[in-house]
Amino acid sequence: MIEVCSELVANVASVVVEVGATVAEGEMVVLLESMKMEIPVLAEAAGTVTEIRVAPGDVVQADDVLMIIAPTG
Repeated sequence: MIEVCSELVANVASVVVEVGATVAEGEMVVLLESMKMEIPVLAEAAGTVTEIRVAPGDVVQADDVLMIIAPTG
């Protein structure tokens, strides 16, 4: 399982995917907002989203797990 984590303290602006979605490596899965800047969070590997741990409006800390992806192959 691959944990997709936040790299900084931020607000969750949007969650772009749903549980069960297939994502490609490098695909945006979450959009964070910090200091009026939008920061896309990208999938680190291709796979299927098995768990989403955040919702729009949540505040996340650096290294918080945003979602879990089960890699394909």
